[in-house]
Amino acid sequence: MPSLQQLRYLVAVADQLHFRRAAESCNVTQPTLSAQIKELEMRLGTSLVERSRSKVMMTPAGKEIAERGRRILREVAEIHTIAKSGQSVLSSVIRIGVVQTVGSYFLPLVIPDLHQEYPKLGLYIREGLPDVLLRSLEDGALDLLFFPLPVNRVELDSLSLFREPIQVVMPWDHRLAQEPEIDPVMLRGETILSLEPGHRLHELVRSISEDYGVDLSHDYEGTSLDTLRQMVATGMGLSLMPALYVKSEVAHQDIVVARPFRGTAPSRTIGMVWRKGTSREKEFRLLSAFICRSLTARAPEITVLGDVSR
Repeated sequence: MPSLQQLRYLVAVADQLHFRRAAESCNVTQPTLSAQIKELEMRLGTSLVERSRSKVMMTPAGKEIAERGRRILREVAEIHTIAKSGQSVLSSVIRIGVVQTVGSYFLPLVIPDLHQEYPKLGLYIREGLPDVLLRSLEDGALDLLFFPLPVNRVELDSLSLFREPIQVVMPWDHRLAQEPEIDPVMLRGETILSLEPGHRLHELVRSISEDYGVDLSHDYEGTSLDTLRQMVATGMGLSLMPALYVKSEVAHQDIVVARPFRGTAPSRTIGMVWRKGTSREKEFRLLSAFICRSLTARAPEITVLGDVSR
C-alpha cells in the first residue's frame, strides 16, 4: 500500500506540476521526491506522472489517486486533531488563510488579546487570492479562513464576524475632500480605481460603481490596497476601501483622505470559513466569540455580527 509520505509527495506534484517546487513544498530534495514517486508507481503498477523536459502532467490515474490522497491526508490530520482534543482548547496550531485585503488590518486588532488569553495557541497564517485559499481549505492544507462572505460551497461552513463599511479615498486636494460625507451622486464623472480581478473586493467595488453610475477603471488596477492608495495620491482617480484598511493606513496619512458615505454605506461581511464535519468546529466557534468581543472593544468602525456570549 502507498505510504502517507508518498501520498503527500504525489499531492504536491499534482498541485505544483513541477518536481522542484513540489519538493520544496515538502521540505525534501528533488531526488528524494522523484524516487518516492517512482516507488509509488511501482507499488501500484501504473504510471501516475508524465515527465518531459518542458512540463509535468498527471495521468488520469494520477489525478484520481492524488484526489483520493488529499482526502486520506485530510482524514489523518483530523485523527491527529481528535487525539489532541483532550488537551485545553485553543492550545495548538491553527493553519489560517486570509485574503490580502483582510489579514494585515484585521489580525493586528485581535492577536494581542488572543495571545494573552490563549498563550499556547499558534497561528500559521497564509495570505492568498480567494480561489487559492478556498482550494487549500478544501484540500486540508488550511484549517480555517478569515474571508469575505458569502461562500457558496457545499463542503464548507461559515460564520459571520463583522460588517465592514466601505469608504471613499481621494487625494487630499480633491474637490470632495472638504465634504464630511459623500453622497453617491457626488461621484458622477469620477473614475474609480480598484484591485485587479481575482480579488473579492474588486467584485464589490465593480458592483458599487455600477449601482452608483460611476466609471470603474480597467486600464489601471492595483495589486494591493497600498498600491491603490499611491495611485490615488497621484490623482489617477478615487478608490473605495474597507474601513479597517482606512483605520490602519489612511487615517494617519496626509497624501490621501477617506470620507464615509452619506446614509447607509455599502459594506462587506467578513467571517470564518471551515470544512463541514471538522473536529475543531467547537474550537472555531469559541475563537469566533473571542474575536467578536475583542473587535467590539477595539474597532468601533465596524459592526460586530458574531455571538460574544461564549
